[in-house]
Amino acid sequence: MSGPPDSRVTQVSGRALPIVGDDIDTDRIMPARFLRAVSFDGLEAHVFEDDRRAARDRGATHPFDDPRYQGASVLLAGRNFGCGSSREHAPQGIARRGIRAVVGVSFAEIFFSNATALGVACVSLAPAEASELAHIVERAPETTVTVDLAARRVHAGARQWVMSMPASAREALMAGTWDATAMLTADFDEVRATASRLPYIIGF
Repeated sequence: MSGPPDSRVTQVSGRALPIVGDDIDTDRIMPARFLRAVSFDGLEAHVFEDDRRAARDRGATHPFDDPRYQGASVLLAGRNFGCGSSREHAPQGIARRGIRAVVGVSFAEIFFSNATALGVACVSLAPAEASELAHIVERAPETTVTVDLAARRVHAGARQWVMSMPASAREALMAGTWDATAMLTADFDEVRATASRLPYIIGF
């Protein structure tokens, strides 16, 4: 069973934004004080907020504030990205910032699952390949990076690399079955019909 066609993720293409370093945890991605939000609305403004402030304080510019990377749809990361707590706010903020794919060396399991459930493709390259890709983007931020799930390739200019991703996540993204809400509402008449036959729902 597949979801609506517009929920299928087969390819993500656009500018990329490099985040240098390994073991970047969810507290850095989305500081804990923002977990009190009733909804996820507005979280995109607070992605890496403390890191961004620290960069400004020392006269530097964090990649998320760097105009060269504005509008990026691909995030470049290192090893064990998204480790730490299981907060869904971290991938929510990233997704709401416009990031549709993350290319890294490896990902924390819960972050990976939460991101996949939002339709954000997290794919892995070998360490040397991920480093090469980041250097290409740092030298030429206008480079278009393409994450092709169907071909299992990541492209940047004339370079391409074979990416890896768990088959179940790749298949769910490509089929559109990552979006449980879209699948539920795609055939809501069937949901109503089933509900009407359930004795513990009828009459409530």
